[in-house]
Amino acid sequence: MCGIVGYIGNKTAADVILNGLKRLEYRGYDSSGIATIENKSIKISRAVGKIKNLDAIIQNNAAIKFSGTVGVGHITWATHGKPSEENAHPHTDCSGKIVIVHNGIIENYRQLKKELLSEGHKFRSETDTEVIVHLIEKHYSGNILSAVKTAVKELKGAYALGVISQDNPDVLLGVRYDAPLVVGVGENEFFIASDIPALLSYTKKFIFLEDGDVVELKKDSYKIFDKSDNITERKINTVEWDSLMAEKAGYKHFMLKEIMEQPQTIEDTFRGRLAVEDISEFFGDININPQIIRDINKISIVACGTSYHAGLIGKFLFESLSGISTETDIGSEYRYRDLIIDDKTLLIAISQSGETADTIAPLREAKKHGAKTLAICNVLGSTITRESSSTFYTRCGPEIGVASTKAFTGQLTALYLLALYFGIVRGKITRDAASKFIDTLIQIPRDISEILKKENELKSIAKKFFKKSHFLYLGRGLNYPIALEGALKLKEISYIHAEGYASGEMKHGPIALIDENMPVVCIATAGRVYEKILSNIEEVKAREGIVIAVATEGDELIKAKSDYVIYIPKTDEALYPFLSIIPLQLLAYHIGVLRGCDVDQPRNLAKSVTVE
Repeated sequence: MCGIVGYIGNKTAADVILNGLKRLEYRGYDSSGIATIENKSIKISRAVGKIKNLDAIIQNNAAIKFSGTVGVGHITWATHGKPSEENAHPHTDCSGKIVIVHNGIIENYRQLKKELLSEGHKFRSETDTEVIVHLIEKHYSGNILSAVKTAVKELKGAYALGVISQDNPDVLLGVRYDAPLVVGVGENEFFIASDIPALLSYTKKFIFLEDGDVVELKKDSYKIFDKSDNITERKINTVEWDSLMAEKAGYKHFMLKEIMEQPQTIEDTFRGRLAVEDISEFFGDININPQIIRDINKISIVACGTSYHAGLIGKFLFESLSGISTETDIGSEYRYRDLIIDDKTLLIAISQSGETADTIAPLREAKKHGAKTLAICNVLGSTITRESSSTFYTRCGPEIGVASTKAFTGQLTALYLLALYFGIVRGKITRDAASKFIDTLIQIPRDISEILKKENELKSIAKKFFKKSHFLYLGRGLNYPIALEGALKLKEISYIHAEGYASGEMKHGPIALIDENMPVVCIATAGRVYEKILSNIEEVKAREGIVIAVATEGDELIKAKSDYVIYIPKTDEALYPFLSIIPLQLLAYHIGVLRGCDVDQPRNLAKSVTVE
């Protein structure tokens, strides 16, 4: 997730763009940059880190004076290449006359880059974005609009683009495909941006582009070309948000916004990583030697909090899909054990921030024993990624809410893909079986979108239970970690005492807590252990407990045994954790809001725990 801003009009473009980027900093803060057309030449300034660093460079350097009225800017959440000035946007072609900013992921950039290098193009960065500007250069013959239209036909992936050209100084172009881009409409001026808040200081009127749209903006006019290259009209909408509401895309809290983003963040995380046909290309960006995968005889997963719950699911996956003995440990406990690991062990460290002290310490300890290491992380260049041999980056963008939601499902995506890849490399799973599994995995974002439509249903249930003091969560198999995570979400943001249990453990103690005042959330999706969890529900009802069930669509039996049922779409048994966690996130969110809690910044908690 990155942010782009573009401007054409009569104002100083750099001022408009910098102001817009500051309002998009929640979308990324690894680097930033702007480019404007100055007296028929291009001027660019970039900086590593937050937008204030770029602002300081411009304000404190008399030699950097922007006065042009056409330009583009970018703020980066790095996905390709470490945060550096070279990798910061905007990027230019070989001539330096065409400039581009990009939000998204180009899946086929390696192939395109290879072709462009063979044709003599010179690359200055490690990014996928630079491929696009060289493609535009390749097709440019005086008309920048025509060159952009031709170039994007070769792209596979997601992209929102802003393009300016020294030789076409009166034009700003925008392109949208599977990545957000809006057009701001002013008086003799137009804007483009990844999100509405960037532009609210200047306009309340917006055009929401559709996938495949290319927009040509001039100071006093615009044209929109649809995916079939026909000139089309898009409605001009008036937005009444204030800037804070806009930053949250109209949602009341970042947590709800991030819950709603999960179909996109999951898709972004597996985008370009599903090439079953060519194992060497399956994970070209994690840099792990297939021979290491064949040689290891044990996987140790270490993590904390929500990441630990993802790791518990990872244990199931690596054992079932890869045939590798796997253990999952809480990071803060792992380093104090008498570790039995060696160079045949792969340690997987999971951390959203990459700075979790309790996860970094076990990583370092495992390396002392000769173990191979792999990080699953959301932040490029963080400590865990620098100290691991290999890294799988989730592509969730910044997660502002302290209680993790989209980072969790991003970690699940990484674990599923890694387990599948390991299984292919080790010959545990055939390519045909892997292909069928991937086909089902690709449907998960759509299934989650269907569950998110049930928000009002979850809110109604929350209204009935937000005054309760205790909750139990029960699950078996892959749904046991989901019970733990559901309970953690509730206690984190509502301060209600909640506990998750493997449902088979209920009769070994927790059943003593059940009475007519105890809500029990049971994850009862279809699968091998369905009959077992059904028996547990009956045990709860026999003691007058209140059952809130998460079940598979079409399950009528569960309705007769539960007080409330939240249905989720049918999927492969191994993939249910993606779906069953969504209603639990929404339930926790709405209970927290109804109790008047600060769900984005719960008391006593920090987003990244950097001390032991």
